[in-house]
Amino acid sequence: MLNKIRYKTKIAIIGAGHAGLSAAYHLKKLGLNIGPDFIILDSAPQPGGAWQFRWPSLTLSTVNRIHDLPGLSFEETIGANEPQVQANVAVPRYYNLYEKKFGIQVYRPVVVEKVYAHQQRFYIDSSTTLFSALGIINATGTWENPYIPDYPGADLFQGEQLHTRDFKSADYFKNKHVIVVGGGISAIQLLDQISKVTTTTWVTRRPPEFRAGPFDEGAGHKAVAMVEERVRKGLVPLSVVSVTGLPLSPEVISMEKRGVLKRFPMFSELTRYGVKWEDGKEEKADVILWNTGFKSALDHLNPVLPREENGGIIMAGRLATQVAKQPRIHLVGYGPSASTIGANRAGSAAARELMDTLGALFP
Repeated sequence: MLNKIRYKTKIAIIGAGHAGLSAAYHLKKLGLNIGPDFIILDSAPQPGGAWQFRWPSLTLSTVNRIHDLPGLSFEETIGANEPQVQANVAVPRYYNLYEKKFGIQVYRPVVVEKVYAHQQRFYIDSSTTLFSALGIINATGTWENPYIPDYPGADLFQGEQLHTRDFKSADYFKNKHVIVVGGGISAIQLLDQISKVTTTTWVTRRPPEFRAGPFDEGAGHKAVAMVEERVRKGLVPLSVVSVTGLPLSPEVISMEKRGVLKRFPMFSELTRYGVKWEDGKEEKADVILWNTGFKSALDHLNPVLPREENGGIIMAGRLATQVAKQPRIHLVGYGPSASTIGANRAGSAAARELMDTLGALFP
């Protein structure tokens, strides 16, 4: 630690995805300067947040709406009628233009390994540099923390186990039987693509719910409110997507006609050559593709983050971004702000509330 460069500031934003960029914009609007007043740290090699790592076949037409960051329309950066543009190209391009337009300098790639408190300051330890700040806006999202549930026999299975974030192309799965696990949007999209090149079995924990009609702003706000209610009680958040239902898209209708959407309940264990249900039924598989979501990437904050017995965090503030028991830490991109609709508004609330807190504590 003694050999590391030390950099002192007032506020550290950790993560430069949608929520982090929104927070940076609003801190600048409040008159703060990048450097002495606040810094932005990001682990990715270039602008784009987690979007730059998504699979090439994920297009703007197959994701829930990308909401505008303050001051720059997303549609202006991609053209009016380009729904088939790759998300891993369009969103990073948008973030890159945004950083340049508003002069948001991001230190990258900087991987934050641990945050700890000493006297009145937080110390942010990375592999190369030690930063310190009076307050933290954490915007690390979930991409770095994929979740695969623990099932009996996981160590016995001789096939391949992959997660959503490992997916690159359906062609990889040719001539392999794939068990696709999960009832979310990503599971449906990957099941659609993989089922066109090989055989599949679809397994979900609960029966999937399809919704008719578009995912409009009203539906988005309703979903965010449901997740917000949980985190204010200190419960572990559900994903925003988990309460929106699955869109009944033309692709889904086509899958149903092809017989791909025959859904099986969750298996009870893995075997050497596949999976097994409680009734004794077995299915052989070459690959199990776990589309079981992500959890918030907060391990670096463990030394300073008060958790409840159930693992949750009691959240406070106007949009539930403030850690109630550690008010100098705000979590944006957590719980209700884990989608672009929530992240944008959360960045504004976190910036203003953290400034108020620091102003009261350090006048």
